[in-house]
Amino acid sequence: MLISKNDLPVVDMEFMNDVHYEDVDIINDLFELIKAYDNDATQSNKDALNAKYQEWIDHTKDHFHGEEVLMVEKGFPPYPMHKGEHDKALHEMQEIFERWQSSGDVSVLKIYFIEVLPTWLVNHIASMDMVTARFFKTGMSPCAAMH
Repeated sequence: MLISKNDLPVVDMEFMNDVHYEDVDIINDLFELIKAYDNDATQSNKDALNAKYQEWIDHTKDHFHGEEVLMVEKGFPPYPMHKGEHDKALHEMQEIFERWQSSGDVSVLKIYFIEVLPTWLVNHIASMDMVTARFFKTGMSPCAAMH
């Protein structure tokens, strides 16, 4: 297991926590497929890895879109910043996948999954998602308390 659900910060909106737990399940399954391919570089292992990676990209697009729609509907002031983080993360996920596809070097995936992804996910939830969920629940921007 790469990421434990217990490692994730809990935010004020249950639907967001549920999606984060789904993310972790997919990421952990994908990491197991990466390790399986690393140990046995068969076409069937590669196909399973590629299919799961595409599932992860699709799930992440849906996840981000769901949050972004609510941010717009509720007039969340830092929406552009949060959406920018989503766009950057999706771009990186896709870029890593394309590098893996073109090189066939599974270490591209291993490095990203071990060294980048878990830290990014926890930090994004602890910062952006924590603030966003609080706003969804209370309608108050955390910046408002400072004025």
